[in-house]
Amino acid sequence: MQVADAGGQGTRRVLVAADKFKGSLTAVEVAERVTAGLRRALPEVEVEALPVADGGDGTVAAAVAAGFERREVRVAGPLGQEVTAAFALRGDTAVVEMAEASGLQRLPAGVFAPLTASTYGSGELLRAALDAGVRTIVFGVGGSATTDGGAGMLSALGARFLDADGEPVGPGGGGLAGLATADLSGLDARLTSVELVLASDVDNPLTGPKGAPAVYGPQKGASPDDVAALDAALAHFAKVLETSVGPRAAEYAAAPGAGAAGGIGYGALLLGARFRAGIEVMLDVLGFAHALERAELVITGEGSLDEQTLHGKAPAGVAAAARAAGKEVVAVCGRLALPPEALGRAGIRRAYPLTDAEPDIAKCIAEAGPILERVAEQIGRDFLT
Repeated sequence: MQVADAGGQGTRRVLVAADKFKGSLTAVEVAERVTAGLRRALPEVEVEALPVADGGDGTVAAAVAAGFERREVRVAGPLGQEVTAAFALRGDTAVVEMAEASGLQRLPAGVFAPLTASTYGSGELLRAALDAGVRTIVFGVGGSATTDGGAGMLSALGARFLDADGEPVGPGGGGLAGLATADLSGLDARLTSVELVLASDVDNPLTGPKGAPAVYGPQKGASPDDVAALDAALAHFAKVLETSVGPRAAEYAAAPGAGAAGGIGYGALLLGARFRAGIEVMLDVLGFAHALERAELVITGEGSLDEQTLHGKAPAGVAAAARAAGKEVVAVCGRLALPPEALGRAGIRRAYPLTDAEPDIAKCIAEAGPILERVAEQIGRDFLT
């Protein structure tokens, strides 16, 4: 852990802008526990909580915590079962999180469906946002159970994907192997009048060694044979789409972000979405810049601070923005796997892992809340008194 002399700071205004500790604490709970710990060290400290997310699961919750209205709708889950999913709404802007409808959390425990899981429900969520009359949709993608290139989503929005007999292809990426014709002419006309922002923390293409099946398929239960089948099916999907939409179908397949969330990024690009780093989009949407102006110390974090953190995850985005504004940043995490030099380059002065307070990993996960409060109290002593 990086150690620095932090005494004499005199800081009294703190911004807590951390992501979730996956499997232990939501971003809102992280903020609550950090606030409680800081106030143990300095009862009069002013704390502003702004839970953040990078477009993956927890994105809608972060928006709601920042003042958006939570809207619920019944949609299809990844296996076709009906689920209650939410999106966030404020004014003419909606935040839609694909994981709400098509995420791994929507699968029964221990069940994977790499070949058949569908993004149809994500399309239904987008349609619900359109029904709310929005002009801008921030589409956060990540944490998906699917590898269907967004075909299910597009189907829910009016596209038709048919086999050689003129019947709809089966659900999921596996079904795309039998695709004969693709017709996007029936897409919801309202899509042309909204700004659709694809918010993701990954920039993978659709297929190939760095594509969605190869990189993320195994996390969704795909065997090596499944990965090969899905990669071929998605490549075939893009090829068939060239017939209906032209060369841009191939261009989008190779574009950064096309492989996000099992290729739903590709489907979003076909809808005219603009790809942006998820954390940058969410910081804009959540009003982070104004909150940052009011703070003297920023506390960010997530469950694991590791190499992935440095590539578009929420703490790196928060730290970069805070450093640009001349603010000091410290981080909390369950596990720290970055050396001090890497933290420093990311703009994080010091990191406080729960494992320093409690070496037992199982206990850290089970009792993350109380342990995080103790860690935050230490930050308060180090930086506020």
